[in-house]
Amino acid sequence: MSIKLLFALLLAFVLSATGYCADSTTAAPAASVTPATAAVAAAAPPQATAPASTPSVTSGVPASVKPNRAITISMFMAIIGITLCVVVWAARQTKSAADFYTAGGGITGLQNGWAIAGDYMSAASFLGMSGLISLYGIDGFMYAVGPMFSFIAILLVIAEPCRNAGKYTLGDILSFRTSPKPVRAVAAISTVTVSLFYLIAQMVGAGKLMQVLLDIPYQVAVIGVGVLMVGYVVFGGMKATTWVQIIKAGLLMSGTVLLAFLVISKAGYNPVGFFTDIVSNQLIQDHVRMNVLKDALPQPGFDYGQRFMEPGLFLKNPLDQISLGIAWALGAAGLPHILMRFFTVPSAKEARKSIVVALFINSTFFFLINIIGFGAALYLSPQLISSVDKGGNMATLLLAQLLGGGAGSLGGDLFLAFICAVAFATILAVVSGLVLAASAAIAHDVYVNIVMDGKADQHTQVKVARITSLVVGICAILMGLAAEKENVVALVALAFAVAASGNFPTVMLSLFWKKFNTAGVISGLLVGTISALGLVLISPVMTYPQKIADDAKVIVTTLEKKQLEGVELAAKDLKQLEKSRLDYTKNNGETSMVGLKAPIFPLKNPGIVSVPLGLLAAILGALLFRERRAEEMFDEIEVRQITGLGMAKATDH
Repeated sequence: MSIKLLFALLLAFVLSATGYCADSTTAAPAASVTPATAAVAAAAPPQATAPASTPSVTSGVPASVKPNRAITISMFMAIIGITLCVVVWAARQTKSAADFYTAGGGITGLQNGWAIAGDYMSAASFLGMSGLISLYGIDGFMYAVGPMFSFIAILLVIAEPCRNAGKYTLGDILSFRTSPKPVRAVAAISTVTVSLFYLIAQMVGAGKLMQVLLDIPYQVAVIGVGVLMVGYVVFGGMKATTWVQIIKAGLLMSGTVLLAFLVISKAGYNPVGFFTDIVSNQLIQDHVRMNVLKDALPQPGFDYGQRFMEPGLFLKNPLDQISLGIAWALGAAGLPHILMRFFTVPSAKEARKSIVVALFINSTFFFLINIIGFGAALYLSPQLISSVDKGGNMATLLLAQLLGGGAGSLGGDLFLAFICAVAFATILAVVSGLVLAASAAIAHDVYVNIVMDGKADQHTQVKVARITSLVVGICAILMGLAAEKENVVALVALAFAVAASGNFPTVMLSLFWKKFNTAGVISGLLVGTISALGLVLISPVMTYPQKIADDAKVIVTTLEKKQLEGVELAAKDLKQLEKSRLDYTKNNGETSMVGLKAPIFPLKNPGIVSVPLGLLAAILGALLFRERRAEEMFDEIEVRQITGLGMAKATDH
């Protein structure tokens, strides 16, 4: 695959997009889900949506996201053009395996910090979390502040030892004092599993986002994003991926800061008045009552506005909050594409610096996301947000259009187009990092170190890495096309759960426990991965049609009883009754994708169970199958992780 071919495919994608846009006279599908943009949070259950006919009470906001196509496509093309120039520049400097996997170790701490932030601030964070806050209040805030704490574990425990003990991949760290071939094989499986689940969610999110925003068919959007993603990685390797992530992080922070400032400005720079207005807003109160708590009629004396500012609307079980906290705190420290970034800096000092920079950027970003989410709830209304997208993922885009001047205004169209382009760049940067992590695991761990016993020359290693990246990218495109209608929120939850349950315990024990060995690594990775997978498949995060039908039946029974008693229902209650009847008819008797009518495991995130299981399996495996060589080599890895002795120096091109 050549750069000319990449440009040709890109041109075909753009022409197709422009053609569809020119011919389209209808609005984007109002109920299209952009799960996560993948993610965390596009988790509003289907039954929690307001009727599509809910009128907008906000001047200047349409009932669907309608960007100015000419402006939006121009901004998309500007971002694509800039990043492709970066790819061409990076391709000329990518000659060795170290260049391809780690940019020759020549990335500074400041640059790496921005790149890590770009890796971590996904479209899930930008669109999904703000949407969750706009629909569920404080529970969405819990999702938004959690990622801040994950970098504390990385800074204090993981960053420096991993940078000093590894080379390119997770497998390098885990196989240092164990039997390399079986450990690298299992580590590669774990890396590819985490990366692909996360990658599929991003691909589906990209396809849905483009479908809603530009009326581009889902398939065309996924293929277009996939072609760009493959081009970034195949030609530019880690250097191109790093700079794409830096550019994206800068754009994302700029858009977030500006949007949050406009929300604060609209509130008169008065935070107390801002939250008082939220609590007293009638539309927010109605949303909490009807769509979240499912109260067909108001309970006397109950303050539904205040309830919006209290926990438990989305995470109703306190154990869910604990489990989610475990996944946030430990999951990022086990994500392969985050771990790879520690190998791109020239020293342990720069590794620590990069985490401090990333922590500062991420903390600022997630704090501002809360302001944006609450602003969307107040100035748009949860009913409008959920009628456009039931997961709330369009809340940020609708708010940008409103605060920019409203639909049809130049300011509104420009600001909306900019935020759309930023979301697009966010997806491109994240998927590039994921593809690189997965391809590195296959090419470096499996081909070079298992098949070739580490004897492949530099030219062959780079060639295989590029071929592997192409294959991984094609697989991601195909799986993204196949997963169009799947609940990809579960896939994202699974990615973090697997990383926290399998990768993190084995990395920790490999670095700090003398008795840890091959059996411990394999058992920890396998048990952690399998338990997380199994629990997610039977958890409430999956879609259960029968649960939707049962909830709808309760509303129908309550409202029909009131009608029989002679009570005249309000217009909004009549719409709720009609919608609930349709929900019951559509979902009654149906099952989830694994054949269940209701979840067996009660928590939305399995971390509270799967993390201890993975850790326990790793410890028991090491104790039951002692390995003298692993114990004897502990002193060497301890010296390496403290001093960096034996690490390759940065490559200067």
